[in-house]
Amino acid sequence: MLARPNRLTRGVDYRQVVRRGARCGGPRLVTSVLPGADQRAPRFGFIISKQVGTAVVRNTVRRRLKAICAEFRETVPEGTDVVIRALPASANAEFSQLRADVSRCLNRLVPGSDRA
Repeated sequence: MLARPNRLTRGVDYRQVVRRGARCGGPRLVTSVLPGADQRAPRFGFIISKQVGTAVVRNTVRRRLKAICAEFRETVPEGTDVVIRALPASANAEFSQLRADVSRCLNRLVPGSDRA
């Protein structure tokens, strides 16, 4: 899972990434990436609204996304912030589909993050 230094926790950080970051969308997820010059671990944040489903469904989607981002933690450059917003279609998606969506967006938005 993602350790504390690898998570976005403040609302202001979420807003900054979503407003200023590069965006990649798909049928299940919208990914925003904001590179930074800081010497710190990359941070990941998740936005999963009630439109996705019940609390159980939302938490399942969040856990899946956290596990996927933990895999990509080493390939994302230092100082980069990533926010993933789950769309309602993510509730019925399989793990492999979510992983493919995250991989596609990170490969497009983050140079050097080639990982299948």
